Amino acid sequence: MREIVFRPGDRAAFDFIGGQEEHSSFLPEGKDEYYLRNSQIADRNYKWRRLSEQEISQMEKNGNSCLDWGQIFVEDPFDPAIYKNNSFAGLVRIASSVQGTLEYHDFLLPTGISNSRIYSCDIGRNCAIHDCLCLSHYIIGDSVILCRIDEMVTTNHAKFGEGIIKDGEDESVRIWIDPLNEAGGRSVLPFESMICADAYLWSVYREDSVLMDKLKDITQKSVDSRRGYYGVIGDFCVIKSCQVIKDVKAGEGAYIKGANKLKNLTVKSKLDNVTQIGEGVELVNGIIGFGCHIFYGVKAVRFVLGDNSNLKYGARLIHSILGDNSTVSCCEVLNNLVFPGHEQHHNNSFLIASLVMGQSNMAAGATVGSNHNSRGNDGEIIAGRGFWPGLSSTLKHNCRFSCYTLLTKGSYPAELNIMLPFSMVLENRRLDQLEVMPAYYWMYNMYALERNSWKYRTRDKRKNPVQHIESDHLAPDTALEILAGITLLERWTGKAWFKENNSFIPPDSECEQKGKELIISSPETVNDLFVSGEMMERGKRPVRILKTVKAWNAYRDMLLFYGVKTIACYLNRYGIHYEYFAAQVPPQINLIWVNMGGQLVPEEKVDALRASIRQGLLSSWEEIHAQYDDWWNVYPRDKAENAYGILRKLTGAQNITGEMWNKLADSAKKIRMYIEEQVFLTKKKDYENPYRLTTYRNTRERDAVIGKLEDNKFIETAKKETSKFFGILDKVKA
Repeated sequence: MREIVFRPGDRAAFDFIGGQEEHSSFLPEGKDEYYLRNSQIADRNYKWRRLSEQEISQMEKNGNSCLDWGQIFVEDPFDPAIYKNNSFAGLVRIASSVQGTLEYHDFLLPTGISNSRIYSCDIGRNCAIHDCLCLSHYIIGDSVILCRIDEMVTTNHAKFGEGIIKDGEDESVRIWIDPLNEAGGRSVLPFESMICADAYLWSVYREDSVLMDKLKDITQKSVDSRRGYYGVIGDFCVIKSCQVIKDVKAGEGAYIKGANKLKNLTVKSKLDNVTQIGEGVELVNGIIGFGCHIFYGVKAVRFVLGDNSNLKYGARLIHSILGDNSTVSCCEVLNNLVFPGHEQHHNNSFLIASLVMGQSNMAAGATVGSNHNSRGNDGEIIAGRGFWPGLSSTLKHNCRFSCYTLLTKGSYPAELNIMLPFSMVLENRRLDQLEVMPAYYWMYNMYALERNSWKYRTRDKRKNPVQHIESDHLAPDTALEILAGITLLERWTGKAWFKENNSFIPPDSECEQKGKELIISSPETVNDLFVSGEMMERGKRPVRILKTVKAWNAYRDMLLFYGVKTIACYLNRYGIHYEYFAAQVPPQINLIWVNMGGQLVPEEKVDALRASIRQGLLSSWEEIHAQYDDWWNVYPRDKAENAYGILRKLTGAQNITGEMWNKLADSAKKIRMYIEEQVFLTKKKDYENPYRLTTYRNTRERDAVIGKLEDNKFIETAKKETSKFFGILDKVKA
């Protein structure tokens, strides 16, 4: 089949929309091929004029050529001297430019155009365009630098990374992304404003076929399907030393250097939130958020990258949506939906077919989803917030992990369902058993737990956040899991006791009652029991729950502290008296919440959103995002009511009186002191470890390198948090 088509003269620069026979129907009657292009620059107020005969003569003397100089328009002031050795074709319009230079990071170029072929472009004021072999159908903003680019073109059906089809295109050319599942059963369409909440809504509620159809329709209608839009390079962009740039639009201030191939992309960028793309990068079919950095051999195909995120050092991101404030480098990430705050920066880590709900970290050698335990490649892994698979941990599909699960090094041979949050999971090879320690972080690594919440807040450098994010480790999602975890510990403890005593195992409710009784009144008895975790691993080896009593008490402290802190902060923020608030709390509260891309939302509100979309009450992504904003505005109230519901469960009281509230507040103070103390003690372990001293000549050298314990900034932050919390409690007591 012949691929190269010859067109006589400069016709390649014309007929962008409708001149070719197969495209003739796409040009509306009475419109020329520039009608969409003109609308794209309507707000620029350029004052075009044709070249004079003298100017044409000067241009030709400078080595410029054009088959029809009547198609070249300029704006005053115009200086022919700064245009040298160029070939122009089609309608080319050049805004006012004067002799001068543009400088970016010591890269200095004169204004004007040289050694370039320009086909049907609009070029902004005072640009520097040099050595561009083929610049076709682009609108270039003001003060833009383009240098040493092999190919920079826009097609008449350009979609700029969005999952739409243009007029006359077949459905088969639509670009889908397949997160969570390699087999494609959760496909979503990317669009410019997509955030993780949108991807979650689309990829998870798959049984809602009407919703799926509506979301596809909303996405298609969000972009004009007419052919003929030009690529746009925003003001003050710098693009240099690149090979192929095709169907790409970039926002103002974007910096692109040394890229191999950029195709079908939207690069979002603003002068105060610049996105940068660097050497050896190949990006195809994607949306790139504000303030992103992509460097050093990255390969990304069919992807959405959230704001303030980084791809570096040969990372591979394919069929994946990566949330805001994330970093992926060196490794491979395939078919995933990853919520904000994800860190994965080791060459031999691998993440595939997973939903990771943010604030997560992948250690070196971790291969999450290395094998499918089915007859096809349709396995999935779901991990709650704070997921941390440790060094060289390998997992098989399908698995599910509660929030803040820490996996120690191990090759886990079968599917896992870790239902206990804040757990450490480890393989005891000597005894051939899986062991799970609930509430591990709270009991033994408070420094990491508290610092994580602080870290994700302080590292959020987004200028205009769209995706709302809950960063506190104690929140409605973890509270629900803790509540369920308490029940499981009681049930499994009761069953262990009945088994130990050769008794008939009664229903779960009786086991829970017996387990709770033993944990409270006879903890030494529980410590001697083999408490088995049920349905936590698909295998024959036993699963043992470690430190059951201590974990049960830790869970209750966590819930008490969450409940009191959340309500106290709400009352203090809005100046509300406790008893007034308590009187308004509904008698029944649904404690089930959904993590919508990092934003926590009561389940019934998500269900109502789905119904509104199905019924056509919300018919655009802007309206759906406005609903997310409304949820966020009332989140403090919803969260406070959730906390009250948790305290009801914890205390067994439907109405928590002012007297009870004051006692709970006093207990919360003690827990806050425990938190501060544990932050210090867990960090102190690093300084007391004798092996940590082996690389230093003395403690003075160590302190000079890593700092003194007493100078640790986060320990100081923990002390300030305690003082602040005490002050709030004193204000809101009944």
